[in-house]
Amino acid sequence: MTTPPLLSNDQIAARLAGSAWRQERAMIVRELGFDDFAAAITFVNRVAEVAEAYNHHPDILVHEWNRVTLSLTNHAAGGLTETDFAMAARFDALLGQAAA
Repeated sequence: MTTPPLLSNDQIAARLAGSAWRQERAMIVRELGFDDFAAAITFVNRVAEVAEAYNHHPDILVHEWNRVTLSLTNHAAGGLTETDFAMAARFDALLGQAAA
């Protein structure tokens, strides 16, 4: 399996424009709040299913009682690639499904 190429700082900035994600070092990060602990865990489980299906796994932090922080990077590539932004979009779509 070939490792996807790293994105430049300009490419990363362009992909983050207007996004709820932000860059922290070699990762993109999104913080989310839910109505309660159960909703947060339900979302985490959905993220896990998608991550397994695409074999690209975020770092997931569940904190306070209803907060989830997702962090994405491509460990094999050593930074951010298109794969990270594709996964971020998939996780964002899960939020839209949860609201529907």
